[in-house]
Amino acid sequence: MPPAESSTGSSSDSGDPGAALSARLVDSLQQSIREAGGFLPFVEYMDRALYAPGLGYYVNGAHKLGAGGDFVTAPEISPLFGETLAAWLAPVLQQDLDGEGVILEFGGGTGRLAGDVLATLREAGVPWAGYWILEVSPDLRERQREYLQAVLPAEDFARVTWLDALPGEPWRGVVLANEVLDALPVELFRWRDGAVGQMGVSADEGGLVLAERPAPEPLRSAVYELHARCGPWPEGYTSEWRPAQNAWVAAAAEHLERGAVVIVDYGFPRDAFYAPERHQGTLVGYHRQQMVLDPLAQPGLMDLTASVDFTAVAEAADAAGLEVAVYAAQGEFLLAAGLPARFDARVGDASDAETTLRAAQAVRMLTLPGEMGERFQVMALTRDCPSLPRAGLPDRRGRL
Repeated sequence: MPPAESSTGSSSDSGDPGAALSARLVDSLQQSIREAGGFLPFVEYMDRALYAPGLGYYVNGAHKLGAGGDFVTAPEISPLFGETLAAWLAPVLQQDLDGEGVILEFGGGTGRLAGDVLATLREAGVPWAGYWILEVSPDLRERQREYLQAVLPAEDFARVTWLDALPGEPWRGVVLANEVLDALPVELFRWRDGAVGQMGVSADEGGLVLAERPAPEPLRSAVYELHARCGPWPEGYTSEWRPAQNAWVAAAAEHLERGAVVIVDYGFPRDAFYAPERHQGTLVGYHRQQMVLDPLAQPGLMDLTASVDFTAVAEAADAAGLEVAVYAAQGEFLLAAGLPARFDARVGDASDAETTLRAAQAVRMLTLPGEMGERFQVMALTRDCPSLPRAGLPDRRGRL
């Protein structure tokens, strides 16, 4: 959530490679701010902080995921997550796609989700034509490659391909996007006296500082529309709007002839996202498993993330010709999609107390409302996929 205006220094520490990297990014940002007349919109700052070549958080080689990293995703918590997704999607791959579909994963993390999905499909005898990973981080690509080569049979690993961009030709398959949309840069806005302010970044002698100016189009119009639906808002109400989200959905759907796009992320329907009481927004940073409220802290060394407006995703899907087939909280979705059966298969007769305890702890983290179960949402967008299992799944589409 956006804090009070804050600053980030730019002095380097020659004894700390991370601090030196962050200082180089700050220097680059300050130069861009000067060239832009003293103000860089926050959406551009976030893009640079996360993706600037060689310096941004996701591309600079810093350790991010798992133990010793900054955050832990569901596939890192337990194989049960990927196993449940794979078993649920098996009818699509086997029946709708006739065993000739591919799986395309956005941002493959450590490779664990791919490994768990492919192991489950092999176990069930479900055919697939290829597994594509679209990954912007060079170090994560290498980590994925090493992991998958170690855990997959050679014939399966040979069908794993890393992509630099989405396919430009028609294809059929399943898209997996676990914690992807939350990392798309956001516009940060503030509501004052019935007007919209665009938040951004300026520079002073102490480093980087948050600043504000009147919002340009299309941000101004977007925020007025949100206020008309979700307001009135208190003075100083601050939140986010994600301009690239519609384009992401459109790009994922553009050449998908037949298949499904499965999005798992933390977020809310629009009315909850922009509720008056959520007056500080959802933007936060993560560093060494700790939440950081200052979005300008440690540029390049800290993840920046904001929740997803799932109503906007549904609207973009409709515009792209996709059906919103499933929408539910992660916990209720996993329990209905087969997690209990995967748990039973993993623990057997529960004679191995350590395995049983570990699996039970993972189920709690993945499903309980106080953990990931309620804040994380699952949305499946489909095109010509009658075999996608829906029976027994909670249907929360009416909340959108």
